[in-house]
Amino acid sequence: MGYDFWIQSCQDLINAVQEYGIVPYFSNSIPGFSLEEHCNASVLFSETGEEDTWAWKGPVIQSTGCAYAKLFEKKSTYVRSDLFCDLANYRRDGYDFDARYDDGLAKYQDKQLFDLINSMAPVLSKELRREGGYAYHGRWQKTEGKRGFDASLLRLQEQCYVITSDFVYTIDKNGNKRGWGVAEYSTPEKFFGSCFTENVYSRTPEESYERLIRHLLSLFPNVPLTSLKKFLK
Repeated sequence: MGYDFWIQSCQDLINAVQEYGIVPYFSNSIPGFSLEEHCNASVLFSETGEEDTWAWKGPVIQSTGCAYAKLFEKKSTYVRSDLFCDLANYRRDGYDFDARYDDGLAKYQDKQLFDLINSMAPVLSKELRREGGYAYHGRWQKTEGKRGFDASLLRLQEQCYVITSDFVYTIDKNGNKRGWGVAEYSTPEKFFGSCFTENVYSRTPEESYERLIRHLLSLFPNVPLTSLKKFLK
């Protein structure tokens, strides 16, 4: 199958996600396995911020119905929905979140954030911070509150309990987008619906793992198996 594409438009990125199934945003431990390495710098981040891969994230998620989250090596990645079912089954080890927490395999801080996302989804990151009483230290704003928001959110993404469902922009009085898109979060169960809930645990975690390894091998037949396993971990 190979991994050979070049991104010049939003449609190119949509096609790449649909064909290759896994498209990490930034370069990682597998050379050539990222969007960053398959487009010009001007397309990765344009001067205007209007026609670049950052602005395309929301449209790609909505058009393909893929999962988007920090899933590999703490880097954001597009994953086609069928492959995400296997990834979630493997990473969750067959547990839904409540069962994971009841067995002592999840932190209380993570449960607090997961429960909040699950009750409010889809929900913007700024709303999560506000409703959950989390501290925020940004360029233009600083608030006091609970710590650990980013760490919990990362763990929930890596374990495939939370994904980004869209990026929402502030619109000015002329109808133009302002600033960076704000991440909107959801659970896979709510974003994908029955196509996820009816399939995520239909195999054993070991079977899902083997399917993912075979897919990575089809993309990178010359990469050592140990490297692919390390990336998938």
